[in-house]
Amino acid sequence: MTLIHTELDTRAVARTYELDRRHVFHSWSAQAELDPMVITRAEGSYVWDGEGNRLLDFSSQLVNTNIGHQHPYVVEAIAHQARTLATVAPQHANDQRSEAARLICERTPGDLDRVFFTNGGADANEHAVRMARLTTGRPKVLTRYRSYHGGTQTAINLTGDPRRWPNDTGTSGVVHFFGPYLYRSAFDAATEAEECGRALAHLEQVIELEGPGTIAAILLEAVPGTAGIMLPPPGYLAGVRELCDRYGIAFIVDEVMTGFGRTGAWFVCDDEGLVPDLLTFAKGVNSGYVPLGGVAIGDRIADHFAHRPYPGGLTYSGHPLACAAAAAAITVMERDGIIDNARRIGTDVIGPELHKLAARHPSVGEVRGRGVFWAVELVSDPHTRQPVAPTGGSSPVMAEAVRTAKRLGLLPFTNGNRIHLVPPCTISESEAREGLHIVDQVLGRVDALVAGTEASH
Repeated sequence: MTLIHTELDTRAVARTYELDRRHVFHSWSAQAELDPMVITRAEGSYVWDGEGNRLLDFSSQLVNTNIGHQHPYVVEAIAHQARTLATVAPQHANDQRSEAARLICERTPGDLDRVFFTNGGADANEHAVRMARLTTGRPKVLTRYRSYHGGTQTAINLTGDPRRWPNDTGTSGVVHFFGPYLYRSAFDAATEAEECGRALAHLEQVIELEGPGTIAAILLEAVPGTAGIMLPPPGYLAGVRELCDRYGIAFIVDEVMTGFGRTGAWFVCDDEGLVPDLLTFAKGVNSGYVPLGGVAIGDRIADHFAHRPYPGGLTYSGHPLACAAAAAAITVMERDGIIDNARRIGTDVIGPELHKLAARHPSVGEVRGRGVFWAVELVSDPHTRQPVAPTGGSSPVMAEAVRTAKRLGLLPFTNGNRIHLVPPCTISESEAREGLHIVDQVLGRVDALVAGTEASH
């Protein structure tokens, strides 16, 4: 595939890179080992790098540009709001925050009818946990291994992947358990039904052994995202809801990554007929155009704070620029059928084509997903299911997969031994097929590397 180039100011790009390396401290990185790609512009499903190459964005950056890049309706809404009221303290009402809250609550399930706005997903989870602890008067929170809930102190301890380890104080009141993951079952299950039943039995045992009266909340990603896009088996989320009700535990569902169209529904909870006590969101609420997250709150939690102050707040809670972007993004998602497009692309294009690739490439252990939210798990041996990279780490095979994808014109999202296919919800069928054609070539390269590694042994 030939990359499409555009004219650019090479001196400006060099200056951008120089200043970044001199002054910017990057997240999750060893600073001296970084070589960041300069992004000069973006539009729709594409970004342009500092060498003028156009790349199809199959990462949605950090799985958040659900409406694509530079959507004119949302960009204009932000500009209009900046000219009208650029900022306001959160104790005052403003029209954009009110309208964004209305639009969100119309789409959240059940009685989740109030919104506490935050700056992003991590602090949404922080505040949801705080609300649950204050409402129940209990200290502990249960979360699953293979999960990610954010990088702030409480959120990183809630997380169940290796990024938690350097920050884990062991005093956070968080207990981790195994969630369902049939491909690498912790329960020796052979079917989804077995995996579901045994995972729920395991969770109930953890509750009983930890002491139900000590547990404030169970926090789950609706579908674990960065950890691997493991779709919960039918009945699992409903089973967790039943356990929470039985033991008086608040149920928090993290839809930071899945919310606002990513799986072909506004929320997985609504698609599953599930109503949690608290639902956290961010990312797709306004496609990351201005930082925004929040907690959708049900009656049980809201009633607790009806006549007692909630001890928490943020300077930028419900920032008018962010809320204007959210109101505009939700409006265009509804108006333009973007949710339906995400579901159709997943059902008709990405899902079928990935299963064909899995049958053709021995390095593919499993593909799984829904909507525009898919993972390809890569293995060195399909029988032993040995991953080509460690959990939360990388490997020469995965590094070469990323290089190959970029060389062919695709910006991928990878984690551990997986390539995640998470394009914007607005992606067209032709763009999706373009990306899948590149993925096919990337997998061919992985096959060759794995075969070469095996031969050398």
